[in-house]
Amino acid sequence: MTIEIFNPPELGEPSGFSHAVAGTGKTIFLAGQTALDPSGRITGKTVVEQFERALGNLLTALAAAGGGPEDLTSLTIYIVDMDDYKARSRELGKVWRRLIGKSYPAMAGVGVARLWDTDALVEVQGYAVVADSN
Repeated sequence: MTIEIFNPPELGEPSGFSHAVAGTGKTIFLAGQTALDPSGRITGKTVVEQFERALGNLLTALAAAGGGPEDLTSLTIYIVDMDDYKARSRELGKVWRRLIGKSYPAMAGVGVARLWDTDALVEVQGYAVVADSN
């Protein structure tokens, strides 16, 4: 399995994401994850707490499919309060580095009016490419 990152200079230096990622292997489609605990309740009052749980849930699903954080190729983060999310970017970055490390897939942040669970402040959805086990 290989993953290549492309950050052409014409697009400027990315910060906290990569412009394009390509991979060969088994593609894993990861459903959107919020800060749900095993009982189905949203945990955490702040976007940072909820992001940590949501990203952790996504990584748990990825691990169950045979992948790890290094296999992520694309993430979309759905954000209810974009101003709050941006204001807490340093804290969110610390969570990212603790759970994922210093690699960044292609990413998008999308502001939304609300999520399926009304208490959810953030949802993380993505794709990964892992070595094909065949």
